[in-house]
Amino acid sequence: MEDEFHELTDRVRAELRSPQDLVAYERLLGLARKNTPAGREELARMLTAVERPLWAREIAAFILGTAGDRRAFETLVLLLNYRDPVRCATAAHALGRLGDPRTARAAAALATNPLRTAYALHPVRLLAELRAPESVPALIATLERLLTPHNPYWRVALACVEGLGALGDRRAVPVLTAARDHPRLAAAAAASLARLGVQEEPGERAGS
Repeated sequence: MEDEFHELTDRVRAELRSPQDLVAYERLLGLARKNTPAGREELARMLTAVERPLWAREIAAFILGTAGDRRAFETLVLLLNYRDPVRCATAAHALGRLGDPRTARAAAALATNPLRTAYALHPVRLLAELRAPESVPALIATLERLLTPHNPYWRVALACVEGLGALGDRRAVPVLTAARDHPRLAAAAAASLARLGVQEEPGERAGS
């Protein structure tokens, strides 16, 4: 947790706006260092307390999530769906270590929601990391939807291609084969297919 936690706290420190914010921030860091049952109870209360700033709930959820405390689940899923990519990344890291069986379903719901595609990169990467039963179907469905000309979300599609290759499930062969026809995805799709034992025949692309 060390590097990710330091990145989080450094970023949050830049968001502090008052001496009161700094006091609350230092209090959170103290709770993280002590890591006691009483401290975790206080962190859990911060997740639902009225008028707590988002940065405070983010730190509390990260500490609890990386410690495997499932009380952080709802807050981390909210942050995974947040408009700020750095908060999505932080939430995905914590969710990957939380060990909550609901995580894969939540990530799959976010990844496959066409209204949230702009924020789907980290849910997609999380699904590949989790290697859950939901992972392959969700990544296939998301990638199929993104294989359209001039799709602006090609980075999400690329994450799907890479994730499917890492997961090694041959159900992904048809969609990865289709992805080879997209210039920004072609190299990654060929590499993922190779990991699945599918080699491109000489002249195959020219004849397709």
